[in-house]
Amino acid sequence: MKKLLLLGLMFSITLFASGTIEGEIEKQPLNMSAIIMFLIFVGGTLVITYWAAKRTKTASDFYTAGGGITGFQNGMAIAGDYMSAASFLGISGLVYLAGYDGLIYSIGFLVGWPVILFLVSERLRNLGKYTFADVAAYRLKQAPIRTLAAFGSIATVILYLIAQMVGAGKLIQLLFGLPYELAVVLVGTLMILYVTFGGMLATTWVQIIKAILLLAGATFMALAVLAQFDFSFNDMFAKAIEVHDKGELIMAPGGLVGDPISAISLGIALMFGTAGLPHILMRFFTVSDAKEARKSVFYATGFIGYFYILTFIIGFGAIIMVLNNPEYLDVAKQLISGGSPILGGKNMAAIHLSHAVGGNFFLGFISAVAFATILAVVSGLTLAGASAISHDLYANVLHKGGEVDEAKEMRVSKIATVVLGIVAIFLGIAFEQQNIAFVVGLAFAIAASANFPVLFLSMFWSKLTTRGAVIGGSLGLATAILLVILGPIVWVDIFGFQDAIFPYKYPALFSVTVAFSSICFFSITDKSETAQKEIEAFEAQDIRSQTGIGAEGASSH
Repeated sequence: MKKLLLLGLMFSITLFASGTIEGEIEKQPLNMSAIIMFLIFVGGTLVITYWAAKRTKTASDFYTAGGGITGFQNGMAIAGDYMSAASFLGISGLVYLAGYDGLIYSIGFLVGWPVILFLVSERLRNLGKYTFADVAAYRLKQAPIRTLAAFGSIATVILYLIAQMVGAGKLIQLLFGLPYELAVVLVGTLMILYVTFGGMLATTWVQIIKAILLLAGATFMALAVLAQFDFSFNDMFAKAIEVHDKGELIMAPGGLVGDPISAISLGIALMFGTAGLPHILMRFFTVSDAKEARKSVFYATGFIGYFYILTFIIGFGAIIMVLNNPEYLDVAKQLISGGSPILGGKNMAAIHLSHAVGGNFFLGFISAVAFATILAVVSGLTLAGASAISHDLYANVLHKGGEVDEAKEMRVSKIATVVLGIVAIFLGIAFEQQNIAFVVGLAFAIAASANFPVLFLSMFWSKLTTRGAVIGGSLGLATAILLVILGPIVWVDIFGFQDAIFPYKYPALFSVTVAFSSICFFSITDKSETAQKEIEAFEAQDIRSQTGIGAEGASSH
């Protein structure tokens, strides 16, 4: 184990020490600060992985860190999991491009948290063990429900991984001049090391460290921007209006989402999708009880809300300090126009702002933190996907919930981690030149349409049956995928057709409606003896979900 981790560290160092860093893709002078901080972070996290590996002995240790994470620690880790590169780079980039309207994304993400806080977290912790499928299958048939939940989880994880891997590859390519393919392989290799050897304990501490670094860096950037205007928001907004091409329009809504249907659909995807993300839901099993689960969401909501305020300030700061600075004239034009694939378009606004406020040293710090952000998220995603394969499919579907040797289950999970890592590397390379906006949208649409309705109704609706959950969840999943393909992002931008068959970019309003209505219809019309037993079992489940005591599982079929 120790030798493997040392090899991983040597591999990462060798990449930067070798001649590959001087390849033809290099787009800017070598930033030694970024490289040094990057290597410090990688080395530090590999040490954490070695420490965690010695403490990861059982399946509970691997999946949930033995339930020994405190509410505060878990809240910080959830924030680290949730504050992805899409949040840090993407939302600040949207604010840079469109002003106030970029805030709709951060509000949508944040509003999802009260849904989890008030409806899901306590019951989830009381009913589940390792994955959210434990809850969905509590009183229903194990095989079909876990299969549906596992495939919904795996689909969400893979789609999310594609976006993160492409972002990581572009970021490292920009910073260090590495070939894109090599950058993606590096990220995938580190991800596999963290999860395979350290499990949830290593993933948790990587997320905590990354969250602290990201919040510290973003706070410094925001304060540096506000200090230019004596901490007056009015003066900052006035200056942004003065220098931006859109003028006062950057303070008005409607620039990114132009019609009510799209706005509502996007909001539903962000809210319910958040409550259906498997790597977020899995974190509630790492704490000791429901009280700590509630604390987790309380702390996470505070950290995430504060972070999104910072991204709003950072976006406006980039408008002022990048657009209004002759040194960044060419960069500003590329950012506004979308930029080259290497620069990553508007999403690099925060990176360039970090250089404007803190020079090469702070650019190196923020760049390393941005990489850490991606690495922490992909580790959590991979662990969630591996858990769905090993715990839900292998232990409970293939072995029908019978006694499964823990060592074998963990071995399957580690094999699944390696396979997912390899798949993520290949897909990250394959999607290099593609518009990955639809990938993120589809991940949230699937989470909102397939995962959340089944999870929510299994906890709160007594008449839910296996038939309703399987048919309704499958229809929600199929509808989300179909409408994304027929929508403007895929049908027009990728396939090249003139007009989209489905006119909206965001399908969640329709796919979530299909999921909930079909689950209800096919459950109510299910008059079988099995359905009646499942309905009667709801009372025992409801008692356990609220108190944490009761039957271990109402379903044995």
